[in-house]
Amino acid sequence: MNYLPMVDPEIKDLIAKEEQRQKETLSFIPSENYASQAVLEALGSGLTNKYSEGYPNKRYYQGQKYIDAIESLCLERAKALFNVPFANVQPYSGSPANAAVYFGLLAPGDTIMGLSLKSGGHLTHGVPNITFSGKFFQSVQYDVGEDGFLHYDEIEKLALKHKPRMIIAGITHYPRQLDFERFAAIARKVDAFLLADISHIVSLIIAGVHPSPFVQAHVVTTTTHKTLRGPRGAIIMVTQKGLEKDPLMGEKINKAVFPGLQGGPHDQVTAAIAVALQEASKPQFKRYGLQIAKNAKALADSLLCCGLKLMSDGTDNHVMVVDLRQQNILGNTVAEGLEEAGIVANRNAVPFDPNPPFYPSGLRLGTPAATSRGLGLKEMKLIGGWIADIVCDLSRVKHEMGIVFDQEKKRETRSIIIGKTRKINEIRPKVAKLCRAFPLKKQY
Repeated sequence: MNYLPMVDPEIKDLIAKEEQRQKETLSFIPSENYASQAVLEALGSGLTNKYSEGYPNKRYYQGQKYIDAIESLCLERAKALFNVPFANVQPYSGSPANAAVYFGLLAPGDTIMGLSLKSGGHLTHGVPNITFSGKFFQSVQYDVGEDGFLHYDEIEKLALKHKPRMIIAGITHYPRQLDFERFAAIARKVDAFLLADISHIVSLIIAGVHPSPFVQAHVVTTTTHKTLRGPRGAIIMVTQKGLEKDPLMGEKINKAVFPGLQGGPHDQVTAAIAVALQEASKPQFKRYGLQIAKNAKALADSLLCCGLKLMSDGTDNHVMVVDLRQQNILGNTVAEGLEEAGIVANRNAVPFDPNPPFYPSGLRLGTPAATSRGLGLKEMKLIGGWIADIVCDLSRVKHEMGIVFDQEKKRETRSIIIGKTRKINEIRPKVAKLCRAFPLKKQY
């Protein structure tokens, strides 16, 4: 940075501090990752100066020769990597991408069916009364069973009863594989569109360690900043099956993105997505996706061996949710305590959670970012032990202090518990040492 320190030293200082925080902590938030230096260079380029409403060779402004070439290259890379006939790389993020699919293929008031938030779905999968997806469409939500698994017979019964126009198969914290073939069979029975939101599992699909939706689904959406390790953006893809159902599906989605929901695309993001797709096409990226899953399994096994309860008792993708109800402690307290030790995770609801979403009974962990740093099975076992030690010590302090569960919602109460937890101070230097041993990489 040559000019920012002179123009705005305050922002320069805050950026430097955030970058230092990332270097000195371990991110286990499943939706976070580290983009390569090549992606960051494209993202910070002069492309941000251009405005380019429309699509390649169909722009509203002049001066689009190189912008058209960049977006066309990005589109071709997306179609080649995922073997699809159509792609749109302009959505600003995952939520607008899903909104564009609904806007392009559905009418207001149509019925959609998606996984509930508490069972591992996303806000845009039809959460009632909170997001556009639950306000402008009739929403039917399916849930996991008491065992934490999806039960497809129950999902089918729900679909036959409500006849949704679209079924969404996607996750944010469901720790098991999705059976896209079964979802497709259910969609056929009720003549519904099948949307697969693979934002969290895209790298696992590329690596072949998670079933692919590209044969069964009509439309596939993915963010580009999670396991794909790109910039904050999204891709919408129409499959061959989608075009067979509606030959105009791609055109409808293009019109939904622009001019339906957005103005000009962020051209610097488009270029950075193209770079990420190029990186994802390399053999080492498949090895990366495979290692994410191996690391997740190792971390989950370590947590289980230490006596913690996990949603569905494990994982076979990249994510796991610790159920803290047996420790009678909030996810907020554990997430804040772990951050004090240098381990960054996020509080999360568990199925059948008696607590509200902002004060849930769970903790969500994922391995994409840690895997990008180069951590392996040995480190996952070690970190699982550290997390379990902190959880148990936080619980011990809480109960010794006689704090009533509801009172722990107060931040000052949580701070007192964290301040009296000895394990945090013991583990913090160990985390710092591990971060130094596995520094952030500039390219992959």
